[in-house]
Amino acid sequence: MNPESLQRGNLSSPTTFLLLGFSSAYRAQVTLCLCFSLVYLMTVLGNLLIMTLVWLDAHLHSPVYFFLGHLSFLDICYSSVTLPKILGDSFSPQRTISFVGCITQIYFFLCFGGSECVLLAAMAYDRYLAICHPLHYPALMSKKMCHCLVAVSWLSGSFSSLIQAFLTARLPFCGSNMIDHLFCEVPFLLKVSCSPNAPLNKATLYALAGTIAVGSFLLTLVSYVHIIRAVLWKGTGTQKAFVTCTSHLTVVSLFFGAGAVAYLVPHSRSSKEMDEVLTLLYAVVTPMLNPIIYSLRNREVKGAIRKALNRGV
Repeated sequence: MNPESLQRGNLSSPTTFLLLGFSSAYRAQVTLCLCFSLVYLMTVLGNLLIMTLVWLDAHLHSPVYFFLGHLSFLDICYSSVTLPKILGDSFSPQRTISFVGCITQIYFFLCFGGSECVLLAAMAYDRYLAICHPLHYPALMSKKMCHCLVAVSWLSGSFSSLIQAFLTARLPFCGSNMIDHLFCEVPFLLKVSCSPNAPLNKATLYALAGTIAVGSFLLTLVSYVHIIRAVLWKGTGTQKAFVTCTSHLTVVSLFFGAGAVAYLVPHSRSSKEMDEVLTLLYAVVTPMLNPIIYSLRNREVKGAIRKALNRGV
């Protein structure tokens, strides 16, 4: 099916979208496919390693690693929403996706992304309690509280993404069925929609996404303001505890920073390549880097890896 036939379809209620994606040159496709395959393999294996270590090593049975295990699971799900489809399109001359498949991809992408935002805020709150209220930490961050925070992260991400996917599915498309992007994402569907209420729809969709992302970021920021104040006031004891926050801060900076630039910087045809690079950064590269950051900058995780290797030997 060629682009022209797609455009002549039922445009007010499309059944298929064409994803333009990257270059169609064969050499570029082979290179991209190999790169994406390696990234996806590292993402899955790295995060599975973290999940396995947290599950098996008794020294990692604490709230901070409980959250880390859930973060690793979210990263696998998050990258699996887009990367397999991008890999399939690398060699396919027909980079198409059904309307239902597009809306489903939007739902799960926003669901896992929103849940990760809230979970990162929960991890910052956990570090705040551990450093600022160490004596009350076991009581405040109980197993029940940990499960509640994880449930809140999943429910908030699911609820927000459900509304956004529903509103996007109701948009009329009468200009083109071609999406100038690697996968289905709300800003790029809004660009091809001809709804007379497009500004209102865009404001509503961005308000829902912003509530989750900005709210989580502000909670994380407030937690670290209190943590830094405690480190400066209490001295060396808390400075050692602050080392455990560096990995989390790195992940937060990558995730929120790349996402903010990708969504807040205006999209244009002249910056198409930059848009795609930013998209890959927060949707593909960050889930791969998270286990590397936590394993390289965390003594307990490195110790668990060494013990697991020694058992294998």
